[in-house]
Amino acid sequence: MSNSIGRNVLHQSLLCSTVFEHQSNRHSSGIPANSLFQAVSINQPAGASAARKSPLSTKFYGTSLNARPKMAMGRHRPVLITPRAVLAVDSASELAGKFNLEGNVELQITVGAPTPGSLTQVNIEISYSSNSLLLHWGAIRDKKEKWVLPSRQPDGTKNYKNRALRTPFVSSASKSFVKIEIDDPAIVAVEFLILDEAQNKWFKNNGANFHVKLPIREELIQNVSVPEDLVQTQAYLRWERKGKQIYTPEQEKEEYEAARTELLEEIVRGTSVEDLRAKLTNKNDRQEIKESSSHGTKNAIPDDLVQIQSYIRWERAGKPNYSADQQLREFEEARKELQSELEKGISLDEIWKKITKGEIQTKVSDQLKTKKYFRTERIQRKQRDFMQILNKHVAEPTEKKNISVEPKALTPVELFVGATEEQEGDSILNKKIYKLADKELLVLVHKPGGKTKIHLATDFKEPLILHWALSKKAGEWLAPPPSVLPAGSVLLSGSVETTFTTSSLADLPYQVQSIEIEIEEEGYVGMPFVLQSGGNWIKNKGSDFYVDFSYESKQVQQDFGDGKGTAKALLEKIAGLEIEAQKSFMHRFNIAADLIQEAKEAGELGFAGILVWMRFMATRQLIWNKNYNVKPREISKAQDRLTDLLQNVYISNPEYREIVRMILSTVGRGGEGDVGQRIRDEILVIQRNNNCKGGMMEEWHQKLHNNTSPDDVIICQALIDYIKSDFDISAYWKTLNDNGITKERLLSYDRAIHSEPNFRRDQKDGLLRDLGNYMRTLKAVHSGADLESAITNCLGYRSEGQGFMVGVQINPIPNLPSGFPELLQFVSEHVEDRNVEALLEGLLEARQEIRPLLCKHNDRLKDLLFLDIALESSVRTAIEKGYEELNEAGPEKIMYFVSLILENLALSLDDNEDLIYCLKGWSNALSMSKSKSDNWALFAKSVLDRTRLALAGKADWYQKVLQPSAEYLGTLLSVDKWAVDIFTEEMIRAGSAAALSLLLNRLDPVLRKTASLGSWQVISPVEVFGYVAVVDELLAVQDKSYDRPTILLARRVKGEEEIPDGTVAVLTADMPDVLSHVSVRARNCKVCFATCFDPNILADLQSNEGKMLHLKPTSADIAYSVVEGSELQDSSSANLKEEDGPSSSVTLVKKQFAGRYAITSDEFTGELVGAKSRNIAYLKGKVPSWIGIPTSVALPFGVFEKVLSDNINQAVAEKLQILKQKLGEEDHSALREIRETVLQMKAPNQLVQELKTKMKSSGMPWPGDEGEQRWEQAWMAIKKVWASKWNERAFFSTRRVKLDHEYLCMAVLVQEIINADYAFVIHTTNPSSGDSSEIYAEVVKGLGETLVGAYPGRALSFVCKKNDLKYPRVLGYPSKPIGLFIRRSIIFRSDSNGEDLEGYAGAGLYDSVPMDEAEKVVLDYSSDRLITDGHFQQSILSSIARAGCEIEELFGSAQDIEGVVRDGKIYVVQTRPQM
Repeated sequence: MSNSIGRNVLHQSLLCSTVFEHQSNRHSSGIPANSLFQAVSINQPAGASAARKSPLSTKFYGTSLNARPKMAMGRHRPVLITPRAVLAVDSASELAGKFNLEGNVELQITVGAPTPGSLTQVNIEISYSSNSLLLHWGAIRDKKEKWVLPSRQPDGTKNYKNRALRTPFVSSASKSFVKIEIDDPAIVAVEFLILDEAQNKWFKNNGANFHVKLPIREELIQNVSVPEDLVQTQAYLRWERKGKQIYTPEQEKEEYEAARTELLEEIVRGTSVEDLRAKLTNKNDRQEIKESSSHGTKNAIPDDLVQIQSYIRWERAGKPNYSADQQLREFEEARKELQSELEKGISLDEIWKKITKGEIQTKVSDQLKTKKYFRTERIQRKQRDFMQILNKHVAEPTEKKNISVEPKALTPVELFVGATEEQEGDSILNKKIYKLADKELLVLVHKPGGKTKIHLATDFKEPLILHWALSKKAGEWLAPPPSVLPAGSVLLSGSVETTFTTSSLADLPYQVQSIEIEIEEEGYVGMPFVLQSGGNWIKNKGSDFYVDFSYESKQVQQDFGDGKGTAKALLEKIAGLEIEAQKSFMHRFNIAADLIQEAKEAGELGFAGILVWMRFMATRQLIWNKNYNVKPREISKAQDRLTDLLQNVYISNPEYREIVRMILSTVGRGGEGDVGQRIRDEILVIQRNNNCKGGMMEEWHQKLHNNTSPDDVIICQALIDYIKSDFDISAYWKTLNDNGITKERLLSYDRAIHSEPNFRRDQKDGLLRDLGNYMRTLKAVHSGADLESAITNCLGYRSEGQGFMVGVQINPIPNLPSGFPELLQFVSEHVEDRNVEALLEGLLEARQEIRPLLCKHNDRLKDLLFLDIALESSVRTAIEKGYEELNEAGPEKIMYFVSLILENLALSLDDNEDLIYCLKGWSNALSMSKSKSDNWALFAKSVLDRTRLALAGKADWYQKVLQPSAEYLGTLLSVDKWAVDIFTEEMIRAGSAAALSLLLNRLDPVLRKTASLGSWQVISPVEVFGYVAVVDELLAVQDKSYDRPTILLARRVKGEEEIPDGTVAVLTADMPDVLSHVSVRARNCKVCFATCFDPNILADLQSNEGKMLHLKPTSADIAYSVVEGSELQDSSSANLKEEDGPSSSVTLVKKQFAGRYAITSDEFTGELVGAKSRNIAYLKGKVPSWIGIPTSVALPFGVFEKVLSDNINQAVAEKLQILKQKLGEEDHSALREIRETVLQMKAPNQLVQELKTKMKSSGMPWPGDEGEQRWEQAWMAIKKVWASKWNERAFFSTRRVKLDHEYLCMAVLVQEIINADYAFVIHTTNPSSGDSSEIYAEVVKGLGETLVGAYPGRALSFVCKKNDLKYPRVLGYPSKPIGLFIRRSIIFRSDSNGEDLEGYAGAGLYDSVPMDEAEKVVLDYSSDRLITDGHFQQSILSSIARAGCEIEELFGSAQDIEGVVRDGKIYVVQTRPQM
């Protein structure tokens, strides 16, 4: 029948059982009631003609909606989500409820459906045995709330205070039973509690009564009827109350009939039709439903026309997100509008022409094709505090784990390798060891004297034959010339057979068979071969072996040594078990499960090893199945065991969650029982239904019976694509090849697939239907992280029709968030959308919704994990698909997409604090952009830079934790070297980080252009000529000396390196601070130093490697050109020498011990301390009072030498002398040894007493007052300052300028640390432009070490005109992720006589060491007033600039000043002349 209700609910008409419930809050028992049980209805046996079909039949017949036109619930479009499961019941009695009570007690209630003349039976069973167990119960009659006491009572029943009955349970084994029979047709429900009288223990239903509704007798409703419009309304209400779930057409029909039965029951109980109608339509929305129904019967307006009018209304309203009720109202409003037109005398044809023309017609016709009327185009995301998803779970550092590693004995083949390599020298081209079951095969290629020599060796005991040839192009088999054949070889047609012989290295204590082949002729590029033993062919994973003769270092399989940085013992155990694991997935997953505890004991590296092993498996680097027949259910059970254990680790060890997620993504969901067995059974259903029992389908059938694998998912998809392409066989092969399945792989299965598919056209529809169903079965086992399968497993399903998943039931996960099924439905509807913004929002909202469930124990946790992994992966897929959408997008949209992907990444990490603060930064940047803030792009650029740093840190983690395990295990398992080399890279690409990085690269130039930043940040603007050299990091070449002027392109610059001798420019993509040590040294040495933000410019510069370039910088850009011809000669003679640095040595005067171990600031002189101490003492009393100067004392020059010469340090002095001689012999490893030796010095008592006296007299705290340990901490800090004289960068820097290192003396400036809110560095002349009228400064949060040391990220930078100090101008916002904060403490600063010398930049070469270690804090700039409060920012920056001007004026020259801000007050801790 035509059904307007069905039209109203549009595409979301998904009904679910809901019954009229008693509205009573309290019954006569005195205990609140709760109607939980569905009405149990009549369900007669097949063949009963008189009875109506059971209205509450609960069997599912499909998984998607596509209702027939005349179905009661209207038309619906297919969707991807499968319905929640409902309880299956037999025909005799129906399961009314099943409950888990406290103490693992189970309660089950079944109700016998009454037939004419029979009794209604209620059976109650509880898994609890006690002789004192009673059923405390009563009955509900008609609409009355008070309990009635039925006259028919079980034996032993007693009346309890005339308010209830108490019936004893009958015990049997561990269970107890009671049966109630009801003969009164007026009784509509039974309510009860259970009491253990001996223990006075009550079993309740969440504090309320258990309530069982009884079915109405069939004979009472046979002659009763109810209007169809009320049935429609009740059906809608059932669906709405049940959460608007998705039902199959058959289920919709059953639900409609169930609604009818409910109304019939109400009428039988005395409710009139008028009362029912009033009850159903007592609200406005219900009245509209009733009206819509009447409209549907009295009007002839076609529903398609109403749908079009509804679409037009929706479009005019701005395409809002309508709720289901709003959709109903809109649909009926559209109908009313059309009805009004008809009443004006306008014909239907005229209305059609009026509203279905032009663009509207096209749009609506597209809507009509998919039936997506009022489709929700976008979800409304909840407002969340990002801090709610903060994780700070950090694995214990590897070095703290006590991982026992036993030396592994070398195999015979490995010993043979060592002997052969020693014999043949360093001419090795190619080396690989193949694993052949429990044996090994070595292939070694080298080229001595232009010849090609191939060694093959194996520890096979049985006779072995090499069947081989040569190739002039890869893959071909050519018969070798007779001159190269080893003795005893037999020449065949196109190949040769040579028998292995006992190795000529007979003196070795093992048995190895080997062959040596020597080829003198040029032109051969490789050697294909296979082996034969006992009549059996031995191949390389189903293909020929192939030896490559070409010289490519990447092809030589490396030996990754002793497994450093891995859980070595575990990896070797895995390698030893690989032979067993190769038998089948069942074996592999069971072995992995057995190793989980050992991995847990090894910590992060243990799980890294499991991940690497599983990843090698998933990428087909390991054999999946070898001569072993295993049932799919056994594979599924093994998967289930492994994933259960991983689920437990996820809960118990949150620090390993990230790795556990990655392991799960390589393993299918699994599951015991029929889920796995269906793979075997259902291929037979496909063959039987479609009459395709031979050829490829039979071969696949045999393969599936022998050993199913994830390849079967791809094969199934390839068949579907082949059929959909109108049987184009190339579509079949494309799908296979795109997913790594070649013809050779199909042939390599134990049950090989030789044939191609060949179907008839009349089989098309049936095959597409059945293969689609079968795909769900395959994914249920093999594709745990497949989105559709993951959704299905969480929402539940059961199928009992058409031969697929017969009898398989997965119940929905309990306690899912409200509205979560609809959210997943939205995701499924939009998963193929080209415009992905709404999809991304839906995916992330779903992840946020289930996140709380992932943090606590749940029996179905792994299903939630697989769903979360699938949602995470879908975000990455969607963003890759959405790149095109961003081609013309503005910066706001790109920033929004960045924030979505960043949120996706943060939801998956164990330690995401940095990403959370990046996420908050992007939120602020978007707000600033929308409010048209002047600096929004500048701020967004800082957040972008910080996000890049976070991604780089994540990549470093992958490299540190995963790559060593990949290399070591890859070597042990003979995994292809290319797969090992790119392991980390591929892991990163598989996640959201790679997609995020691409978006940042797209956004960066947009922000730079908007903020007028250009492509360069010029730190030291010096015009130079030089030859381009590309290096990975500046640190690696800092002690190198270039013999010609060199422009270094360095990928990484940390900030504290020394610039190599001969370098005239350093260009980098990294972001060192303008005032970092390396930046200062570059300016002092007149070296051009700049950061380039444009990857295209950097690529162009790199392409000029080896050529001479002319760099001509301005303050904001660098122009460059290639120098050629005469210009090259001119530049060499005129410009290069000018930039080479000082040609003569810098002289130092050696300082002597002045008789005092410690002095106060009023005693600072040039003979006793360096410029750092003298300058800070000079400021004391001269700067305005609003500038604070910390109290200082010092250990003067000569104290170190005096302490070293003390008798208590004689052994240290002697050792240092030996190490200095070693250093003089150019053994630079002595530098580290010298530093370690200096730390062994002991403090003379006189030094301790003098320092204590001076510090206390100056008002400074004495560390020793807090205990001896605190003094020892202070003494160690002093020694570290002295030892820094021998750090590498200081040593090479002094040697470069020919400074006599022995004459370098180190005083130690002692200051109390000011626990800073902010630290700053000021240059009173702008270092980039040289403008002396402008101050340049940088500010960081916390201590200044993050500004001047090797801490990544940029500081806040600003300039301020000296004649207008009230108005500083911000140049860049901070991107440093880390701030340093410290308790009240003392800092010991280096103060040498080798700093601030004319012509030499020695500042920053030596260490300043705090007595206490500073705490590293991840910074949240979103709550930092310096960023968020404009007035506060202006006040602080202006005060810093004013301090700079005051100090410059005192000294009369440009100054380089360091200081801090505490509670708004400025403190200056040191100053020096600006170089």
